[in-house]
Amino acid sequence: MTDNLITDTTGLPVRLWLRLLTSTHMIEGEIRSKLRTTYDTTLPRFDVLAQLYRCPDGLRMGELSKLLMVTGGNITGIIDQLTQEGLVERATDPADRRAYIVRLTEKGSAEFEEMAASHREWIDDLLCGLGTEDQLALHNLLKTLRTSLEEKLNHDSE
Repeated sequence: MTDNLITDTTGLPVRLWLRLLTSTHMIEGEIRSKLRTTYDTTLPRFDVLAQLYRCPDGLRMGELSKLLMVTGGNITGIIDQLTQEGLVERATDPADRRAYIVRLTEKGSAEFEEMAASHREWIDDLLCGLGTEDQLALHNLLKTLRTSLEEKLNHDSE
């Protein structure tokens, strides 16, 4: 992987950002396609199931939309579909009768576990061009980038 190292630093931050963006779009596109063809589902539905799987006691609809960074309307539509399919259930929140708690059903958990296993295999396959050391190095660099961005954005908003 070191045969074609780039040494020209002209416009490097923009080129790096474009490379990250392109890689992300390529991976996301492939995952979307595989979810559609293998499980007849979408990435947003997979993301909702994943969040609910992480919280077996369920989540309020507002918490779910906040975690996924989407509007409540988007979540409501997805939850309606998943409820009709028997993958999730809604219950009135005992602490607030105006709110609903959403949780996976047994069927939903089982289907998500199958999808998640495939998802891991797809990601492993897509990133297999990088060896373990390169994956660790990239992970650590991206962690450093995230920390730097959080500090910069938090500082700028003060």
